[in-house]
Amino acid sequence: MYEFILPDLGEGVHEGQIVNVLVEEGQTIEENEPILEVETDKAAVEIPSPKAGSIARINVKAGQTVKVGEVMLAIDTGEAGEAPAPAAAETQAKPEAAPAKAKAAASAPASPPAAPAATGVAVAPAPRRNGPIPAAPVVRKLAREMGVDINSVPGSGPNGRVLREDVERFAQGGGAAAPAAAGGGYAAPEALPDFDQYGPIRREQPSQIRKTIARQMTRAWQSVPRVTHCDSADVTELERNRKSLNANLREGQPKMTVTAIILKAVAAGLRDYPMLNCSYDAAREEVVYKDYVHLGIAVDTPRGLVVPVMRDVDKKSLPQVATELNEIAGRAREGKFDVADLRGATFTITNVGALGGQFVTPMVNYPEVGILGMGRSSWEAKVQADMSIVPRMMLPLSLSFDHRICDGADAARFTRDIVESLQNPLRLITLG
Repeated sequence: MYEFILPDLGEGVHEGQIVNVLVEEGQTIEENEPILEVETDKAAVEIPSPKAGSIARINVKAGQTVKVGEVMLAIDTGEAGEAPAPAAAETQAKPEAAPAKAKAAASAPASPPAAPAATGVAVAPAPRRNGPIPAAPVVRKLAREMGVDINSVPGSGPNGRVLREDVERFAQGGGAAAPAAAGGGYAAPEALPDFDQYGPIRREQPSQIRKTIARQMTRAWQSVPRVTHCDSADVTELERNRKSLNANLREGQPKMTVTAIILKAVAAGLRDYPMLNCSYDAAREEVVYKDYVHLGIAVDTPRGLVVPVMRDVDKKSLPQVATELNEIAGRAREGKFDVADLRGATFTITNVGALGGQFVTPMVNYPEVGILGMGRSSWEAKVQADMSIVPRMMLPLSLSFDHRICDGADAARFTRDIVESLQNPLRLITLG
């Protein structure tokens, strides 16, 4: 009997939520046949069977949360003395045996590092261990870059596995991991009142994607001193030209949207304002500037908010950006993406205008330092230089930024740069 456990699906992923059980007890299956669909962070991963045989027992059901290392089902392979599935640490040690989708999940965002204990007392490092230390290659690389001896880092993962946050905590002078606060926060949450004394209540487990959003929003709120700068762009001519272009498209040409144009304008602006295309390493008090421009695009999906990434936007033409934007948004809404598609953004764009909103104070998507919110375009009466009043189509913009790295003046200049690109459509031709 082969007991199949939830394997280690990526660095920082400690649990998954069963989306679908694709087999039934007694069913005959082939090796590599999909048996479960598991949601980890913001992506759903199909897990194939490592063995051929028949399903002897199913221990999970849709909606259930499973920890790495827990037995999900048993497969009768017809072989005597069958060993259980390899432990999570062993699974990671043999990435070449993992299916393609599970490999993509290995780049899942790490859980937020716990804050150093606010006691003012230095914590003695753990004694150096002998023998191989269970840790992913990316964690070993991080330890080398931070000058940390990974053999001395206490591991908080399954089977003592050293995680990214363990290395970061150790580099800041922390010791063993403290129990994580609910929702991924840095402070222990307060106990809620007894709501049932006021009337009937019900408790439900949120989806895995909602848990991930909760952790990330708490992390961003507590980590980033955020300021929001607002401005408006006169897009009257841009809208006229855009609609004219879309009305005369040849077959196969992508439809031009305001979001695609904004993406291109932002990518060009970030080349001139590197303080908005970086991350702040608080542990080392260093600024990490990115020499690439990968833009996250917030997409509202039936499962929740996801932020797929378009890479090297500054090197792509406007038609290329429009084509890729349509493909990315479609895959996101259908859930056909991997965790790797959500990683690596240097700046994010969100469009609340599509829902009718005007201004927004968007949350910076940590560890980025900036996010641009687009509002709903609307006609407004504007006074011209000759004192005449004319109708103009105005687009509200809201830039939230990390004030540790970017000053208000730089944020205003960057936003103005975007406004100038939108108000002078010919300028867009020179952006790449």
